[in-house]
Amino acid sequence: MKSPFLVLFFLLLFFFLVDLYVARGVKTLYSSLSQDSFARYAVWVHWLFFGVTVVAYLIAFSGIFSFKNHENYRFFYFLFGLTLLFYIPKLFFGLFMLVDDVWWVLRKLYHVSGLSSFSRSEPYRPDRLAFLYRIGAVTAAVPFAAAAYGMLKGRWDFRVVNETLVSSKIPEAFNGFKVVQFSDAHLGSFFNNIKPVEEALKIMNSLEPDIIVFTGDMVNNYAAEAEKWIPYFKKLKAKHGKYAVLGNHDYGGYGQYSSADGKERNFDRLIEIISEMDFQLLRNEHAVIEKNQQRIDLLGVENWGIKPFPQLGDVNKAKAGSSSPFKILLSHDPSHWDAEILPRHRDIDLTLSGHTHGAQFGVELGNIKWSPVKYKYERWGGMYTEGEQKLYVNRGFGYIGFPGRVGMPPEITCFTLRST
Repeated sequence: MKSPFLVLFFLLLFFFLVDLYVARGVKTLYSSLSQDSFARYAVWVHWLFFGVTVVAYLIAFSGIFSFKNHENYRFFYFLFGLTLLFYIPKLFFGLFMLVDDVWWVLRKLYHVSGLSSFSRSEPYRPDRLAFLYRIGAVTAAVPFAAAAYGMLKGRWDFRVVNETLVSSKIPEAFNGFKVVQFSDAHLGSFFNNIKPVEEALKIMNSLEPDIIVFTGDMVNNYAAEAEKWIPYFKKLKAKHGKYAVLGNHDYGGYGQYSSADGKERNFDRLIEIISEMDFQLLRNEHAVIEKNQQRIDLLGVENWGIKPFPQLGDVNKAKAGSSSPFKILLSHDPSHWDAEILPRHRDIDLTLSGHTHGAQFGVELGNIKWSPVKYKYERWGGMYTEGEQKLYVNRGFGYIGFPGRVGMPPEITCFTLRST
């Protein structure tokens, strides 16, 4: 048996076991709320969704929708979203069932020991389970509603995060200078959703940026994903230019190609597209931003991440000839900051990164800041400071995999420089 089909077998087995266990709770819950006939219908619908899931996964693993065509991502995104939408709530509901079942087993053991007269006369005890199962259903509704919101609205709820950067190294001419950052566009995930992306681009222009910087992952895999977006991103305007670096996805390493040189041609075309969008791509080099005969240097490196991600970034090469007192570095992966920037490049004042997406899921309320991505990336979202050096991790403009964002809206960051 081939490995992909072994994965499919165990995945569907897992779904079946979850649905088999939860089906009893669904029947008990609806029996307590209505007629038994309605409970039967609820169980039928429950298994109908399982059947749809099985068919969808069989189609996904059959190869009908090839990864060579980026338009097919729509199907896989739908499948992944559907799975999260229905199976995470089922797991929550199942936990409440499990609590009751464990409690029953403990009481049964207590009875067998002769210390109690406890017995279980009916298998499911609907009269005593109703309250617990209703609480379980309400709890399960929370992740369902959150995932649904994230898919329908959350992924389009672009927010502007304003940050003020104060430093004595910032030249006086740059007091009030605005740097607008966005990252991780993943244009292949937007499909034909032109209007919400247009609105986000208008928001960027409304900030009246002095420069706009993009910190990598323009596409998921293929340059073709960005073709139709050229005229829209070309409309972005900044007084002192638009600059970009590459992210791990931009090299096309996750794609499938029909010819030996397909990956190379794909990469070359993406470089052309970024230029056609009027971005200056910085590949281990720097640009001088001048204003009133004063300057700051904008450094940009190729992707550098903890292996197996590419480690192509060369900061020394990017700094060659750089003489400004204030340096901003564009580096896609925030792990680059801890691994190389802090120990070896103390003259870089601000590093702008992305990459993490904030996992597209998390909680940020007051002093509470949590996302599951923190267990992989210590610096995953917002501003971090070590001594006089700062790192900012943008939470991402687009999305990949799960077609939504929950508690982690797409971000546009506006930095205002202040000299002291």
